[in-house]
Amino acid sequence: MLPVKTRHALSPKQINNMENIKEYIQQKYAEIALQSKENNAASCCGAGGCSTEVYNIMTDDYSKLEGYNPDADLALGCGLPTAFAGIKKGDFVLDLGSGAGNDCFIARHETGSEGKVIGVDFTPEMIAKARENAERMQLNNVEFRQGDIENLPIGGNQVDVVVSNCVLNLVPDKKQAFSEIFRVLKPGGHFSISDVVLVGELPGKIADAAEMYAGCVSGAMQKDSYLNIIFQTGFQKVQIQKEKEIILPDDILSQYLSEAEIESFRASKKGIFSITVYGEKQGECCEPGCGCKKN
Repeated sequence: MLPVKTRHALSPKQINNMENIKEYIQQKYAEIALQSKENNAASCCGAGGCSTEVYNIMTDDYSKLEGYNPDADLALGCGLPTAFAGIKKGDFVLDLGSGAGNDCFIARHETGSEGKVIGVDFTPEMIAKARENAERMQLNNVEFRQGDIENLPIGGNQVDVVVSNCVLNLVPDKKQAFSEIFRVLKPGGHFSISDVVLVGELPGKIADAAEMYAGCVSGAMQKDSYLNIIFQTGFQKVQIQKEKEIILPDDILSQYLSEAEIESFRASKKGIFSITVYGEKQGECCEPGCGCKKN
């Protein structure tokens, strides 16, 4: 992997297939791993320079959760999935798009020393940052693996709980991603995922902007389509645990829309939402080695 500064940056016109999208995202999040939390918090999921307004557009406050480590909080999320995940002592927890390890360390507090937490991230710079944090905290049951969410480096029927925070919207093949989540979960296991979805069609000038893609917006699906993928994958007891509208400041929208277009967009009731969604992999298994989660 080349150092960030020597990589060739893709232009928006080059981002036209899944591999280019993945390369672009990896480049962006390598840069994000090296920039300050303050810059991330004032942007769209760390897009960088996205807004000059001094408030956090996407993220919720993690600081009061047990296990929180400020060094691992890059302010890249759009919810608090670990707060809704129902993690129990001894659970095997998998965090998708683990970044610097924020959700992993909170999950580790819940699962205890007898449990296990694995974070998977696509970007080597994020993996390195997370491993440094885990070593500093002297945690021997938290592991970070570089990998692709569409092809997880985890065996089937192993995981009790999957969490993820504002990451699946960036995955090109979301159906494959949820299929992988289903594969790795034990029968009786569940997920709690915070993500960005759309309600209604965004103006094309926003949806087509590559910088907004890296900032979680143009990669997001329509809410109904997103939930349909979850149902079609085979998950049951699917429910939205939390939902909030993401209000983009005018200084962002003015980069893409005229004043009249912004006014029309505000009045349309269309927009960007953060949801935290829950689902279970049901099924029975009584055979030894099946991996069925005991509740």
